[in-house]
Formats: sequence, structure tokens, C-alpha cells
Amino acid sequence: MSMKVLQPGLLTSIQDLGRYGYQKHGVIVSGAMDTYSLRIANLLVGNEEGEAGLEITLMGPSFLIEQDTLLAITGGDLSPSIDEESIPMWRPVYIKGGSVLRFGTCKSGCRSYLAVAGGFNIPEVMGSKSTYLRAGLGGFHGRALKEADVLELNRPSEQAVHTMRGLEAKAGERPFVPTSWYIERGYIPQDKGHTMVRVMRGSQFELFDEDSVTTFLNEPFQVTPQSDRMGYRLSGPAVKLKRPVEMISEAVSLGTVQIPPDGNPILLLADRQTVGGYPKIAQVAAVDISIIAQMKPGKKLTFQEITVEEAERLYFVREKHIQSLKLRMKLKGIIRHDKNK
Repeated sequence: MSMKVLQPGLLTSIQDLGRYGYQKHGVIVSGAMDTYSLRIANLLVGNEEGEAGLEITLMGPSFLIEQDTLLAITGGDLSPSIDEESIPMWRPVYIKGGSVLRFGTCKSGCRSYLAVAGGFNIPEVMGSKSTYLRAGLGGFHGRALKEADVLELNRPSEQAVHTMRGLEAKAGERPFVPTSWYIERGYIPQDKGHTMVRVMRGSQFELFDEDSVTTFLNEPFQVTPQSDRMGYRLSGPAVKLKRPVEMISEAVSLGTVQIPPDGNPILLLADRQTVGGYPKIAQVAAVDISIIAQMKPGKKLTFQEITVEEAERLYFVREKHIQSLKLRMKLKGIIRHDKNK
């Protein structure tokens, strides 16, 4: 089973939940920018949550689906279609072999995630299939997809095959057919014109002057075109230290907000470096990383301070939602129920 790249789009790459355990050797985590959307896409087609999928950025690619396939598309809405007929997102979709799947105009968000039943037959490098683009590591030959690339697919699970057979019977002459059920709106992050991002105090929070702290937590910042998978560069009122500080580089993590000498924040994301030497004013709550990952250049955000305890509570609430969703899909027969667990 396979799918062929007809057009690669702006930036399309293989990503899973990341490459952990190697930062001490200088190897970054990488992985999907919006891990929530990737996890849901995988669950919809009966995969493990951490299976690799395609991360599709802003301008959509097109693929020849060479065999009958069950897939799901989540994240930003890049107008997926077959034969100019829109494909619904956030639900399993049966696609007939020989169909061409296209992604077009970006209607909302920034990144779409495509998961296929069984996952992509990509070798793991250091325990992950994620593409580390700058190092040419992992993914499909360590790079973004190109025209004429052929992606081999793994065999779908028995549950996915069962779902495909049920949908195939309903398809008739249509090139695709979705399930009648889908992810409810409450599970889907909404694209907003202005976003509130929740943060906790960073390691060097006390080194910033009071006016700058007030500014940072009240004034809007804009995502600049210089933003990428490594981090979002923000423009807005300058954030200043009380006095110049010489720092020894120390570990950074997903969602760290650093302040370089020009006073414009840098919000570190999936392809972040392993250490940084700029003062850290804040740390983004884990649940808001996926929201940030869907923000296009030009979008504005405002930071809101919360406690570590509140960030943990929000995280547990989200995970509870995902576990509830997994249970409901088990009842639908999409995910196998392991009696040994």
C-alpha cells in the first residue's frame, strides 16, 4: 500500500510526537507542532496516538491514493478535497484507490495533520519517525516531501479494515465516504482573531523591570513572518531587564519564552534548540502549545499569567477528554480493547 506525492505543498513532512532522550547529546525533540491534532487523527483511524502522520503547513499538497485507504484529517482547515468535493475533517474517511487528495486554500489555522490507518512505513531514528529538517534526520530521507515521492503504508489494524469495509459498502460510485460520526465541536480548537495564551513565570522572571512585566502580561504581541518550527518571533512593545545580565546557557523546553537583547519575545516550539542563553520570562502552559502552533504570521496573542497548579489542572482536563474520546471509539470498534490492560 502506498500514496504518491503529486505536489509537495509549502512544507509537508513526516512527524510523530517527538524524539526524546537525546537532548543531552544535542539532538532536538522535533515532532508535530500541534501534537493534540496528530493524536486525535491517529485515534480516528485506529492507530496508536504517537504514530507518525503528515504535517502540512499553510499551502496544501496533493497525493495519489494508490489503494483503498482509511484516513483522517485534523488541525487547520486547508480545504481538503477529492474531485473538487470537500472532505470532512475530524472523522474517519474511506478513500478509494486511484483518487487524488488535494489540499487548497487555508481557511483556518496553519497546519493540517493527515493520519492513515496503519501509519507510514518509515524507519525510526533514535526511537522516532519525526523529521529533523535542519539535520536531515528521520522522516522521509530526512527532508520535506518532494514531487514524485512514494510513501509506503503499513497494514491497517483489523478494526480499521472492518470500518473500511462498512464504508466501502456505502460508497457506491463515490471516490470517498466519511463515517456518520465525528469529533464534536467541543474537542476541536477554534481559530480566533486574537488569542489568549496562558503562561507561568519563567526562571528569570524577577530580572525584568515592573513596567516590562506589566506590558508583557497586558499588551498584544504579533507573530512575525520570521517564525518557524524552531520558534515564533513576536513583535510588540519591548520587554526590558532591570539591568544587563550575563547568563550561562541552560536548558530550554517546549513553550519557553525568551527575551533577546532587542526586547522582542521568542517562543520556543518543536524544533527548539536544547539550550539557550537569553533570559526566560515565561513558560507557556502545555495545553496552549497546540493553539499557538495553529497561529499564522500576522496573528496576535496576549499572555495571561496562571499558576503551575492551574496549568496542571488544565493538562489533566485535556487528557481526560482524550481518554473519554478513546473509550467512545472503542465502543464503536475503531480501537481494539485490550483485555489484558
